Amino acid sequence: MKKYFITGLLIWIPLAITFWVLSMIVRLMDQSLLLLPHAIQPETLLGMYIPGIGMVLTLLIVFITGLVTANIIGQRLVRFWEGVLARIPVVKSLYYSAKQISETLFSGNGEAFRKVLLVRYPHPHAWSVAFLTSAPTAEIGAAQDEEHVGVFIPTAPSPVNGFFFFVKKSDTIELEMSVDEALKYIVSMGVVAPSPPPGQHFPPTPPAYDEPSGHALNG
Repeated sequence: MKKYFITGLLIWIPLAITFWVLSMIVRLMDQSLLLLPHAIQPETLLGMYIPGIGMVLTLLIVFITGLVTANIIGQRLVRFWEGVLARIPVVKSLYYSAKQISETLFSGNGEAFRKVLLVRYPHPHAWSVAFLTSAPTAEIGAAQDEEHVGVFIPTAPSPVNGFFFFVKKSDTIELEMSVDEALKYIVSMGVVAPSPPPGQHFPPTPPAYDEPSGHALNG
């Protein structure tokens, strides 16, 4: 009986988690229905809540926005709107930071979040999965004696949170796994592990350090 019970759990748990996540996404996107006047909202007209209508509306809004802004008039409207936001101190910082992140992730250019690395964290004898984000700015790079890279180390099982560090490029290992495989690995807390590529070798362990003084104890 125990065997059958565990087999049943292995079937239902992934399905339950999948439907739970999809339900959260649909309900979040359904919030776009609040943009409509209350009198013409589907729940008012139909007398019941139908999941997914807001998602269709959200996708339609995104598509129409891209269609409108693809021409000269739309681009002028965007520049006008951004000019208005640029005059609001706090909003300006938030908007342009979010815009830069979005352009970096969705433009298809560069290497941000397209390479998976192994980095030593949280101590020299542990390894963590990280994503390459960017090279340091000129000022930060000039302050370092070796080449460094920016990495984002996500937390498990929620990869949307994490830590951002600059680490020595020589202390990182570039993995052959895709970003999707790495995310599955993190979300599953190491249970769903991709097959390691053949011939993968780790660099030698760095010398241990005396925490109070920071001096090497060996090597």
